[in-house]
Amino acid sequence: MRLPVALLALVLVTGCSVDTGAPARTVERFHSALAAQQDEAACALLAPRTAEKLPDPGQTCAEALRALRLGAGGPVTGVQVWGDEAQVRLAGDTVFLHRFSDGWRVKAAGCEPRAGLPYDCEVED
Repeated sequence: MRLPVALLALVLVTGCSVDTGAPARTVERFHSALAAQQDEAACALLAPRTAEKLPDPGQTCAEALRALRLGAGGPVTGVQVWGDEAQVRLAGDTVFLHRFSDGWRVKAAGCEPRAGLPYDCEVED
């Protein structure tokens, strides 16, 4: 009887694997667009509320991103996914995402940890 229970447990654990590749690819596309000065393409990868809150009055999302001069992201060093939320750590940035019906979108970028406090982000909703 132990073998079937062990096999069932293995199937359940294997069946619950989390796709960390999709959020990582979204962040890589976001930082690639920024590096190529394709700010409108980077804005298209932002969560709707983040894109709305980013610009100052009279400024477009692309202009606001350009003015922030977010640093290079660098290679992905870690990905964590919790349901529809994800965190992607890069060598030069930490990015938070949300999964929408059309895919992962950036909720916050240019984030740095603060001891005992939430992250401090340049772009956030």
